[in-house]
Amino acid sequence: MERVPEKELMDDMEQAEAYAKADFSEPHNAYVEHFRLSFPWFSKGEVLDLGCGGADVTIRFANALPQTHITGVDGSESMLVTARHAVQQHGLSKRIILQKSFLPDAELLKKRFDAVVSNSLLHHLSYPPVMWQTMWLCAKAGAPLFMMDLFRPESIEEAEALVRRYVGNEPQILQRDFYNSLLSSYTKEEIQEQLKATELDYLKIETVSDRHIIVWGVIP
Repeated sequence: MERVPEKELMDDMEQAEAYAKADFSEPHNAYVEHFRLSFPWFSKGEVLDLGCGGADVTIRFANALPQTHITGVDGSESMLVTARHAVQQHGLSKRIILQKSFLPDAELLKKRFDAVVSNSLLHHLSYPPVMWQTMWLCAKAGAPLFMMDLFRPESIEEAEALVRRYVGNEPQILQRDFYNSLLSSYTKEEIQEQLKATELDYLKIETVSDRHIIVWGVIP
């Protein structure tokens, strides 16, 4: 099935509020667990979270690794509004900094982090190298890189089945967005080509569920 791009920014307040109310505990807890299994030695430092959205994953990451400080960046002001509220509600304002950013971001590229992570940003991007290059350039030597996202199903029918299985009871706006995200996602082979083009093909790629893929490794 050919990729069907969706818009890069989720800048609608109705979308942001729907995401803030939805229960993403299963995939988001899995994200944190996959990171910890991939890097059992990592426990503290400055972490960059690219495409933090409403910060649900960011907050779960911070709670799981209490010696980390996280800079979460996103291009959607609507998402950042809900993210700031969530961070404050969880008492994490001193450990999580949120800022608006569009990649490539010259100011962001001046900084170096102890780990760089991203959840569900890649499928929004029409030019994927901008994310991979930012992850590489913002990471210190020896830093973990970790990315999780959806991968594209083989057919429309498979995408529709995944929507019914995982968000069938959610509001229509979330069902629509999940469907669009599945169609906009990249295949494992396409991600391998992206990594090769950005000289990051030493990173590992794993399929970890019927809809998620992770890419991980350490900057030399």
